[in-house]
Amino acid sequence: MSSKRQQQQPPPPDGDLAQDAINPYASQSRWRHAESSAYARYERGKPSSAHGHPHLHQHHHHHQPVAREADSRGAGVGDLANFLNKSRLDPSEMRAVDDGTGAANHHRPTTPRFTPIVAGAHEVRVAVGTASTSEEGLPAEQQQQAGPPPDGREIVCGPLLNYRRMEGTYWIGSALVVTAGGGRTQPIVPTLELRQAAPAGGNGTTVEGRCLYSDARNTFWRFDLVVEMEEVETKWEYELPGLRFASKTKPRVNSFFVPALSESMRIMFHSCNGFSVGTDEAAWSGPALWNDVLRKHQERPFHVMIGGGDQIYNDGIRVSGPLKGWSNIKNPVTRREHPFPESLRQECDDYYLKNYIRWYSTEPFAGANGQIPQLNIWDDHDIIDGFGSYVKEFMKCDVFRGIGGTAHKYYMLFQHHLPPPVSTYTSDAPPATAAEEGQGMDPNQSMNAYVHPPLSEPNYIYGPKAGPYVAEHSHNMFTQLGARIAFLGIDARTERTRHQVNYPETYDAIFTRLKQELSAAARSGRPFKHLVLLLGIPIAYPRLTWLENIFASPVMGPIKFLNRRIGLGGSFFNSFDGSVDLLDDLDDHYTARTHKKERNWLVEKLQGICAEFSIRTTILGGDVHLAAFGRFYSNPHLNVPIEQDYRYIVNVVSSAIVNKPPPAAVANLLARRNKIHHLNHDTYETLLKLFDRDPGETPKTAAHNNVTMPSRNFAMITENSPNNPGSATPNGAAAANGAAAATYLHPDMASQSQQHHQRPGTSSSSRPSSTSHGTSDPSTHQSKDSKHKDGRLPLHAGEVGCGTGHKAADPARHGRDSDGSLDVCIWVEKDQHDPSGRTQGYGLTVPALAYTGPRPPSLDLLPPRSRGSSTARTSSIRG
Repeated sequence: MSSKRQQQQPPPPDGDLAQDAINPYASQSRWRHAESSAYARYERGKPSSAHGHPHLHQHHHHHQPVAREADSRGAGVGDLANFLNKSRLDPSEMRAVDDGTGAANHHRPTTPRFTPIVAGAHEVRVAVGTASTSEEGLPAEQQQQAGPPPDGREIVCGPLLNYRRMEGTYWIGSALVVTAGGGRTQPIVPTLELRQAAPAGGNGTTVEGRCLYSDARNTFWRFDLVVEMEEVETKWEYELPGLRFASKTKPRVNSFFVPALSESMRIMFHSCNGFSVGTDEAAWSGPALWNDVLRKHQERPFHVMIGGGDQIYNDGIRVSGPLKGWSNIKNPVTRREHPFPESLRQECDDYYLKNYIRWYSTEPFAGANGQIPQLNIWDDHDIIDGFGSYVKEFMKCDVFRGIGGTAHKYYMLFQHHLPPPVSTYTSDAPPATAAEEGQGMDPNQSMNAYVHPPLSEPNYIYGPKAGPYVAEHSHNMFTQLGARIAFLGIDARTERTRHQVNYPETYDAIFTRLKQELSAAARSGRPFKHLVLLLGIPIAYPRLTWLENIFASPVMGPIKFLNRRIGLGGSFFNSFDGSVDLLDDLDDHYTARTHKKERNWLVEKLQGICAEFSIRTTILGGDVHLAAFGRFYSNPHLNVPIEQDYRYIVNVVSSAIVNKPPPAAVANLLARRNKIHHLNHDTYETLLKLFDRDPGETPKTAAHNNVTMPSRNFAMITENSPNNPGSATPNGAAAANGAAAATYLHPDMASQSQQHHQRPGTSSSSRPSSTSHGTSDPSTHQSKDSKHKDGRLPLHAGEVGCGTGHKAADPARHGRDSDGSLDVCIWVEKDQHDPSGRTQGYGLTVPALAYTGPRPPSLDLLPPRSRGSSTARTSSIRG
């Protein structure tokens, strides 16, 4: 080959000897880039044409192979990778590549050449002998790949309905299904067929699914539902053509109801929807009360199902799940400092996913999910028992931060139909950068998964900053429940610590949005008349400060020490931070001393909102595993009619729909502690004597207890629509006589109400009926001197005859009046051994508010820790 031809030849990718010769810094070793002597033999044995430059072979075939330059970026830089791949690729994966020289290069694999050799977390644990027996040979996030690959058409969970908001005359919701298999790409995009049910019928619409999240195990598909509301209530049907259910009993066609444009929604409320660890589920007939929910839905359909927290119990993660070993660590310091590596995150992720699929596919709860649209907030058991209420040092540990993020991931997917964050906390991941808030990005978690970009929707009020232990923003909700009811749901878990429930900045965002919505409705000429506020935990509830003081006192110190050393006290102490096991439940309560200022500020702020917009607030609370009905109301000496009393705020306590209730002794103790408390000088609070008799044939409470019911239950709330024909009195029984609603009750009525709740020695047939209460002489209702001062007895006509005889407890009369009030009924289980879940209703009516007085000063109160000079007002609080 002539030198002239060499000059015309373009420089080869790997350089040539002439270039090396003029490099004064060239290494003496031609193999300075070689990985091993095996590679040297491989290089020497290659035909020169493999490089596509036969002149190089002529030039140096008698010399040692030429190493490439360190900064070379030509095609030849893949030689070492090709050599490594040669020993781990099947010959069928190799292909011939024409390099333009007429010779085939058989060293190029068809798969991407950048294929790192990776040992997964499971394989490492197998190698060192620490793999769990439940893993069955595959890491958690790859177990779905065993056997034939999923075709993406099998539904393993769902459909789950969510209600989102109203926009003008349109009802907006979503449906979610979880299918088997998935990954960064999906083999199909499913569709949903939505149509109005007969007799209206019609062709309907086709909705394309939106993938929220997908990995090798499952794919989450969301279908956005938009329905135009009409002048009458409408029934809508939907199905998922092309998909098949893993369950053979699932109906192919599901349905839901949308209220008339001029009506408010019928509401079902529940909480504590699962069993605590160790509960004998068979002894409680499983989730039997959902049978009663579906019966009542068939009789008169619910439009929305509000979940007040603990929609699922994930506590088993520490008993039979991946945190069992960690929970068994005796030394609290060792347990607190335990890491949360990627391998443990994968196991916990798999636990939450499988537990959600299991529980949300359990009938009859699963059947309700596909028929009644949901609105949910979460609580501690959606994560793990007591999350947020342990000491700060423990809550900040890697394991709790890790499971908080993982639980939040599936809370977003299953309960809100929203895409999760791209990654959740692990102790392996690099810390978040200054530009990243919360967890930050961990590319390892999304390597083989698809995550939809974040969705922002107007029905959410996002917390301005991430939570202290769950590094995500709180998702609070505002939406419209039909024509005259507004809904506000406060996320009371994401930002919770032992000393706060929500950040002051979050309260600012919530109440700013609330005032904007209420003002806009008032300007439109269609004002809201009721505000339903979801808190999750009761706010008008008996104090247990004395018990908190005992559990937190120094006298418990020696007992805690002996518990750590020799196990004294056993399960009386929790296995996390070593505190008394009940203390986290007490610290959760708004009535706990650590939350007292925040609670009182919140109630006063709500009272100000009620006064400014003449709107009645009804608070929904759960968590405590019993039923009760609390109220805030004006000091009786102020002589304010309840219909004009903006301080009258009720708290419907309904818990649990599935979990077992506390022992009767606990409910009776709470009843003994039901005092009349003073929120401030102008506001009193207490529980109403609602339960005139026990449900069923088995006694559940002591003779003195009419205020707490330790039996499984759920609540139903319906507006007495002004469009209804009929009575205009809250209890409906006095309409014929034209009786007006009472401000405070005549002594005769108070006496009757007291007798009504003296259950010992009386039968239900011997107590006064609601009719006899409602037809009392209306002139006696107007006497200013006739009011009684015991707020545990009925305060107005809607509470007279409350309990089993009230019209709100009668399905035929519930919600049939026309005065704009709310009928509230708590349905209580009669017999835990009855799998049909039959219940007894206890009802009362909450009147609408008609306030036209001055603007109360509580509207200007700032949240706790930001109140400045306003804190002087709290000095009058004596509760």
